[in-house]
This record gives sequence, structure tokens and C-alpha cells, in this order.
Amino acid sequence: MIIGIPKEIMHDEARVAATPETVAKFVNEGFDVLVEKSAGDGALFHDEDYVKAGATIIDDPQEIYDRAEMILKVKEPLFNEAKGKHEVDMMHEGQYLITFIHPASPVNHEMVKRLTRQGVTAITLDGIPRISRAQNLDALTSMSTCAGYKGILMAADHLTTFMPQMFTAVGQIKPAKVMVIGVGVAGLQALATAKRLGAITYAADIRPMASENAKSLGAKVVETNVPAELAIAEGGYANRLPDEVLLQEREALKETIQQMDIVFCSALIPGKVAPIIITDEMVKGMKRGSVIVDISIDQGGNCELTPKGGIETKHGVTLMGVKNIPGLLPTSSTWMFSNNLYNLVRYLVKDGRVVLDRSDEIIQKSLVCIGGELVHAGAREAMGL
Repeated sequence: MIIGIPKEIMHDEARVAATPETVAKFVNEGFDVLVEKSAGDGALFHDEDYVKAGATIIDDPQEIYDRAEMILKVKEPLFNEAKGKHEVDMMHEGQYLITFIHPASPVNHEMVKRLTRQGVTAITLDGIPRISRAQNLDALTSMSTCAGYKGILMAADHLTTFMPQMFTAVGQIKPAKVMVIGVGVAGLQALATAKRLGAITYAADIRPMASENAKSLGAKVVETNVPAELAIAEGGYANRLPDEVLLQEREALKETIQQMDIVFCSALIPGKVAPIIITDEMVKGMKRGSVIVDISIDQGGNCELTPKGGIETKHGVTLMGVKNIPGLLPTSSTWMFSNNLYNLVRYLVKDGRVVLDRSDEIIQKSLVCIGGELVHAGAREAMGL
């Protein structure tokens, strides 16, 4: 089987879907691997290293799409300006595509329909369920780890004060206070990173188990006053709250949020718009010079003032809506991502061919389209099919 690794074409995307290390593993197991020229440069993985690992370097991405039976990517297919065509149009019937597709997101609906019409068999990494046997396949968890770590560093960089407590010749400087809203994988990593930097940490999550996890990392848990029976959805994820309950949550968190130096927002509801937890009025009451990092911005954001894809200051508060934070840590995020992909390919390929057991929960939840049919439940619901 031939695996193709094209260079990512999204603006400022430095990650790549394979490292020389994972290429060597693929080659040792009988795969041929085609890597587009300079595909790994942004993550400091260079062509000569891929060649040593057994890959063939290809100049033209179209050749990779023509020859490869399986395409591994980081981001969803996009329009390739250099080639004057969409990446979907470079693909062919029966080809396998594994990447982050986010098929339920309205902005991707047309692309998903085109993938389906093209006869591509597409698997989306954001669909991998968080179950024990899928842990080493779960690229979403890996990227959330990167976002939690890097997001806190970015916030610290925008503070005008020290993060840790400092004892100086002229007196003591108190440590920064950091609050994490939404204590999933990214939130836990954010708490751990803030703690390492010497901050006093606070956490809020509507799920009791998530709050317990935060407490185990030394964070002070701020009660949301949301009943557990309303808070937890299938698979242990957060549930969408009725408007009146969301208002209660905002009120419960308001006082603590307004005392913070950094607020890290990562409260998400799978397949839904992120809940607005921090309002304009709440931001007005925050300390001047404080920072909000809103990594839920791809799903709308947890703060109603967060700029989409940028950094702005409003009411004296720095609001960070930077997208693709894992891409700002490209070497480590690529290493984690590529190992997730390697493990997933090994899971799918038996005796040199892809075997998709549609009764398997992993396949069921990650398969987007196959044989010209759109099968992803979330995408079909979002499209009204």
C-alpha cells in the first residue's frame, strides 16, 4: 500500500502528518511512503531525514494524490492556490483520507459533500471516541494537550506581571491567579502548566468528575451550581444547558472570574456551538491587564468578545482567540499527531488492505463517507439529511 503525505497548505500550518520516525515504521511494515518536498520543514523534519527513513520525496502534490492509496493529513482539504484546484479534486475514487475534517461544522459541509461525490473514503480524527482501546489513536486528545500547555504560555507572555510569587529586595510580589473554565484534556494541561509557572489555580466545570480531576492538580474548584443530571451527556462530555441554568452558572463564576489575572476557556459541547460563559459585562468588571485565552473559538468561543483568529484588547483585557494553537508547537505536536496516525493506520490495515468494520465504535464514529455515501451521523444531522 502507498501512503501519501502532502504538505499542509493552510496558512501558517507548520505541522505535518508523518515524521521520519513514523515513516521508518511504515516502511519496515511494507508500506511505500511518498512525502511532498519540504512538507516537514516547519516542524524541523527535513527531506534528507525522510529519505533516510525510506520515503520518496515528491515535488508535485498532484503526483502524491494520483499515486497514493491512502492520504494522511493534518487539516481538512482546502483550495490549493499554487495548483489552482481544491485538494478534493486531486483525489480519486476509492482513495482513503485520514485527517481532521470536522464534518458537522457548517463551513465544511460543501467540502464533505464533494469528498462524498468523489468516492473518497474519509475518516475524521475528531470522531475517534475517547474509549480506553482508542487512546493511542486519539489525535484530538494529543492536540488538546498541546493547546493547554501553549495557551497558558501565550497568556503569561501577555501579562504585565510575574506568574510566580517573587521575593525581592524591595518586597514581595504576589503570584498570578489563573482560572480554567472547562477541565477536559486541554484544561487539565493548562492547570498543570500554570501551576508549574507558580500561579494560584482555580477551575470550574459543570461535570463533578472533571472538578475532582482539577482538585487533584491542586486547583481550587469554583462551584457552578449546575445539577449533575443536567451537566453530563453521553460519553461523559458536557451537556448543553438550558438558558436559565447557563445564566445561573455565569452568576456563580462571575466574582471569581473578575479576580483573575488569566482565564483559560475550553468549555465545549461535542458537535454544538460553545456556551457563552463570559459576557461583555463580566469582561468590563475584570482587572485591567488580565488575559482571556479562549481555545473554544473554533466553536464560537466561551467569551462573547473573543476575536475569531486574533488578539484584541477590550475594556483593558487582552482577548486571545488564536486558532490552531497546537500548530504553534509544531515539533512536539507533529510527533504526537504522527504517532496517533501510525497507530490508527495499523489498526485499520490488515494483511496489506484497509478493513473497515462498520460495527466497530471507532470506525462508526470516525467514518465520514464511503462508496459515494455520506454516513457520518453528526454531519447528516447538521445538514438536515
